[in-house]
Amino acid sequence: MNIAPVFTFAALLSANALVSAAPAPAQDAFFNNLKQLCGKAFAGKVTVDNAPGGGFDNKLLVMHLRQCDNNKLHIPFHVGDDASRTWVITKTETGLQLKHDHRHKDGSEDRLTQYGGHTLEPGWAQVQSFPADQETKELFVREGIPQSNGNTWQMYIYPTVFTYRMVREGREFKVDFDLTKPIAVPSTPWGWE
Repeated sequence: MNIAPVFTFAALLSANALVSAAPAPAQDAFFNNLKQLCGKAFAGKVTVDNAPGGGFDNKLLVMHLRQCDNNKLHIPFHVGDDASRTWVITKTETGLQLKHDHRHKDGSEDRLTQYGGHTLEPGWAQVQSFPADQETKELFVREGIPQSNGNTWQMYIYPTVFTYRMVREGREFKVDFDLTKPIAVPSTPWGWE
């Protein structure tokens, strides 16, 4: 006889949890700060790389906020003529997710793609951190790069600079983009025709 009220109360608690789950105000502000740049492109430069030789030397680095809606941002990252990389930031019920979409010139997915992480803390309107998620760790192990399981990707947005940073024990890579000087929009990234 008492089962129905308990079930109803449990269902009510579950429904309230779903309704209240949403990105934190700081995460919304960060997302909206980036979204304001939609349609624009900016040149960048590597400012930290303690393991150089990754193919970024002497190449034009460009980020382009190409597609934006209320829940997802597509930000291609061009390295010279290489248009294989797109950062995808998505709002979820509990924060923000960052994925790295890597494509071949024919548009097919690279074997090392869709890796990234999810925010674990509210962060700030200017800074968000994305530690590697379980799916990413499994991918890195399969691909023989388990040292990357400790990766945390960070993005910073300030009035004059946007920063993409990857850190883990013994490794740091950072690119700063000058937001004061928009540049010509680059070509369509591979796989996004």
